[in-house]
Amino acid sequence: MRMFQVCVCGQPLQCNEQPTPEPTGTEVLLKVLAAGVCHSDLHLAEGFFDLGGGKRLSLQERGMNLPITLGHENVGEVVALGPDAKGVKIGQKMLADPWIGCGQCGPCRRNEDNLCSAMRSLGVFSNGGYADYLMVPHPRYLFDIGDLPPERAAPLACSGVTTFGALKKVPTLKTEPTVIVGAGGLGLMCLALHQKMGGHSAIVVDIDAAKLDAAKKAGAKAVVDARAPDVVDQIRTLTNGGAWAVVDLVGSSQSARLGYNSLIKGGKYVIVGLFGGDLTVSLPPIPMRALTIQGSYVGSVPEMAELMDLVKRSGLPDVPVATRPLSAVNAALDDLRAGKIVGRVVLQPAVG
Repeated sequence: MRMFQVCVCGQPLQCNEQPTPEPTGTEVLLKVLAAGVCHSDLHLAEGFFDLGGGKRLSLQERGMNLPITLGHENVGEVVALGPDAKGVKIGQKMLADPWIGCGQCGPCRRNEDNLCSAMRSLGVFSNGGYADYLMVPHPRYLFDIGDLPPERAAPLACSGVTTFGALKKVPTLKTEPTVIVGAGGLGLMCLALHQKMGGHSAIVVDIDAAKLDAAKKAGAKAVVDARAPDVVDQIRTLTNGGAWAVVDLVGSSQSARLGYNSLIKGGKYVIVGLFGGDLTVSLPPIPMRALTIQGSYVGSVPEMAELMDLVKRSGLPDVPVATRPLSAVNAALDDLRAGKIVGRVVLQPAVG
């Protein structure tokens, strides 16, 4: 089987081959049908996250062992089962929830694998779906996609459940406008799910005119150019005095300042993106203005189940998806790094 791996951080992924693994115990082997390309893969390929101030968070120090096969937005067909894998059948097309914990700690016992401190996430700490085959450790992480197109369903595993989990943290979702910072793959997914979850309205902020245009066409109430000198004033005007909720899907120093400064008294800033940087704020205004700053990291297994149920009831999020052969993975990552992708790119191993 082919697998595209990070072998040296900062260098293009290498195509390696190894025998197709055979599942044991509760393991399930999938033939990969679709693997989404996520912005986080750029950080994983580089081997670090930018903490601001010249500091870096090394992924190898956190447990990412090289070589590692990237790809955490995966749909595949079940082709082999371990003897203890129950509840799945050969031939089923399944979405693989990649956010897998240790299985033993408190968060894992509460079905909050995404809060585990010793995660084994697919495509991060264990081999992912930029390959012909993918091994999933247990059927509990698999969700039948039915007749959904694999390339459209695959992004639900990260951009879908990540934005779904973030929007669930917005108490004013149905009563006040939500400001969405970033109109890339995450932003357009967030906008689509905001609508499906009955959101009041959405204001989308970005620096890219093409992405803002895509957000406007996708149903944003308003779009704002983040490069405008009065961007915060524009947001405050559009939200009648300030935003009750800002969901930041960029996570840079600039987007964080914009999001935090746009809040109304009692507002909530939810940071999701991992672009990198830092944020310095004065402390007294946080309690005096009753502000909330909250991180949101991907989603739990129950949230993945909730999202799949929502999609089956209301249809897939209307997000632009372009497909490419698996062999074009490095070109796709380069285009993503250069900001050339609107929506999501999904790789298809069977194509190349």
